[in-house]
Amino acid sequence: MVESTSIENTGAEKNKLFPTSVAYLLNDFLVKYFSEIVDYQFTAKLESDFDTIATQNVPWQGVVKNFYKPFHQKVEDAADISREETHGMRELGTDPKSGKPVSVRFGRYGAFAQIGHKDDEEKPVFASLRGSLDIETIKLEEALELFNMPRTIGETDDFGVIKANYGRFGPYIQYGKKYVSLKEITPEEVTLNEALTLIKAKEKFDAERIIKTFDDSEIQVLNGRFGPYIWNGKKKGKGQKNITIKKVFGDKEPKDLSLEECKKAVAGKLKPKAKPKKKKVIKK
Repeated sequence: MVESTSIENTGAEKNKLFPTSVAYLLNDFLVKYFSEIVDYQFTAKLESDFDTIATQNVPWQGVVKNFYKPFHQKVEDAADISREETHGMRELGTDPKSGKPVSVRFGRYGAFAQIGHKDDEEKPVFASLRGSLDIETIKLEEALELFNMPRTIGETDDFGVIKANYGRFGPYIQYGKKYVSLKEITPEEVTLNEALTLIKAKEKFDAERIIKTFDDSEIQVLNGRFGPYIWNGKKKGKGQKNITIKKVFGDKEPKDLSLEECKKAVAGKLKPKAKPKKKKVIKK
């Protein structure tokens, strides 16, 4: 008797796009309220109309009018649809502590769980779904565990109360008004010693990054990837400006800059330093 092994290749999942829960929600919404638009026959007929316009020189205005007028009306009607319906809300049960309803739904930044109702006197509390949790399959017990965050890790004289939590951009540690990302440890598992190691590393990085700060001003002089620069204290999308010091002040020491000089640089009132022209060497 000879032992043999057979291998069956059932295919690979490479280079495939898999729809998310948001995609299913959007598809259901379009099928329910804009069924004509997602109908295959609609696309086929529209392509045929375009071909007729192109080949027979038929005016295009009629085709656009026949499509746009009823479509515009549907868009206006959709404004009356409730958020609960568009957000794919699911009622999971009741929170044993507060007696309030627990539900899951979609929001601007993804799926989340909610305790309470928007019309309650006390505002509802929210927690983002994370990991493999899905809005269609999540259970009440799993949703309630999401509200155990933020978790207080401990407290020190130097950094105050230290907490761990999940945020829009992933897990993090918070101490005071500062944050440190958690890369390989979850908020549920991180210890006080591990948190302090990360915090001290951040404090060291910030100390080396900050060259100069000013009282009563958000402006800072910082070390960056491409050299020292002036930061106006604003975040991206909210008027952030970074001014390379060498371009405006030449070889002046960044630590010697005054607040007035920084303000003028941020306001664009200082012209960039002209680069010295290279002298041409005339060969004799």
